[in-house]
Amino acid sequence: MDAFKDRLSQRAHDTSRPALAHQCRGREFDAHEAALAKALMEIYGNGEHDFEKVASELKKRGVVAPRSGRTDWSLELLQVELAETNAQLDAAYAENGYGA
Repeated sequence: MDAFKDRLSQRAHDTSRPALAHQCRGREFDAHEAALAKALMEIYGNGEHDFEKVASELKKRGVVAPRSGRTDWSLELLQVELAETNAQLDAAYAENGYGA
């Protein structure tokens, strides 16, 4: 369950503007991005916010890094993967705009 996403989605429907549910995306997540997002939400949902411990948990779960394809997560890999994924999503948003 993703309470934040659910709340945004409900708010978007309440205002008759369903595109607001994904307003910051210029494209849909690919399979590895979606798996990483799901794992991060579960890990954060369990109360873990220390990036080294988050990386350790991603490694334990065998989550595939979206950009590099690696599964040997470390603090450095987590930082690089998040920055590169964010840059790609920002570029897609700049190209495709609101609510893509």
